[in-house]
Amino acid sequence: MTRQERGRRRRAHLLTTAVTLLTEGGFNAVTHRNVARRAGLPLAATTYYFTSRDQLLTEAFQHLVHTELDTLRHWITQHGLPELADQIHHADRNRQLALWELYVHAGRHPHLQDIARHWTDGCVSIITDTLHLPADDPRPRLLYTAISALWLEHVVEQHPLDHTRALLTTALTTLTRKPG
Repeated sequence: MTRQERGRRRRAHLLTTAVTLLTEGGFNAVTHRNVARRAGLPLAATTYYFTSRDQLLTEAFQHLVHTELDTLRHWITQHGLPELADQIHHADRNRQLALWELYVHAGRHPHLQDIARHWTDGCVSIITDTLHLPADDPRPRLLYTAISALWLEHVVEQHPLDHTRALLTTALTTLTRKPG
């Protein structure tokens, strides 16, 4: 293995570790020291690959969003939007909390706003594609907004699955009904 390959692997390991800490303990858990300790590497390794905590957090959130969008697209392709409540219910709660934490921190940390926007746009795109609607149709964005509120209620307030499922079904039925 070349030196460059070892460097890429070490950096990827540090980034994966940062995502793990982010999902386990939230925004405050991701520090150079905590990442190095969990990864079993010297502190100098984290500061070499990630020159600031902002860079470390930004890349961890980017990695999380990319992974979760891929997972969501695959799941919806396999099961459909009507079953999304089940996916939300059975998904890793800590990973879901980390995604919502991204939104809270993006409000105070501008370097995270583009990542939060990428999550939103990615979700809207998945809904648009799934419903075979044109990109300028406002219904996917409205449906995403409804799903987000239900998702947040379920994750934070831990509403029963039946409650989330019923409201999601109502939103889907209402927003996908043919006019006329």
